[in-house]
Amino acid sequence: MAQSILIVEDDPDIAQLIAFSLQQAKYHVEVASDGEKGLRVLERDPPPAMVILDLMLPGKDGLSICRSIKSNARTKNLPVLMVTAKGEEADRIVGFEMGADDYLSKPFSPRELVLRVQAIFKRMKTGLDVPKVDATVVTEGRLVIDPIRHEISFDGKPIVLTLLEFRLLHYLITRKDKVANRDTLLNEVWGYDPALTTRTVDTHIKRLRQKLGKAGNPLETVRGVGYCWRSES
Repeated sequence: MAQSILIVEDDPDIAQLIAFSLQQAKYHVEVASDGEKGLRVLERDPPPAMVILDLMLPGKDGLSICRSIKSNARTKNLPVLMVTAKGEEADRIVGFEMGADDYLSKPFSPRELVLRVQAIFKRMKTGLDVPKVDATVVTEGRLVIDPIRHEISFDGKPIVLTLLEFRLLHYLITRKDKVANRDTLLNEVWGYDPALTTRTVDTHIKRLRQKLGKAGNPLETVRGVGYCWRSES
């Protein structure tokens, strides 16, 4: 059975483009022209497998809808892909804070949209919550990372990260002193085709640094290359 995707988009031309692209990729789609209609669709049992959500909607905006999805026990695990004309970094960060799984700015390539949807479903299928290589608790100075419990603490105080932030940190810290370029991170952490160009990595790194505070001092930007977790001298 084809996976079902709910598109919440008030622009009929864009909604039609998204729907056609996904139908060509063998997904079942349903379109809601505003947030209230989208929420009513989500009340069905079972709900759709993914939500593609515009940020600027009449009535309830996309961030409010995303917050409702992630705060509801029935739908909190549904992946949300935000598709919006608001592509500023601050908007992307707020979207991720609300629980969005990814963010695509208009105008976008239909091929990239489909690839991102496929990557999200791939992550769900393989399970980011199951460590691929090593489930060993990682201790790096005063920073402790438990891959099984998805818990991180610094000086015994917990730091709350999203699943992708946790995955990104774990990947970098277990490859200490090795520089990872954005293509590698997109492939290994997000499951994207490395040919895609996106600032998703940079946005997550910035948010990760903000949450880690001084615990994130070893997280280094290697200009023109990527990112690295350096050994503390």
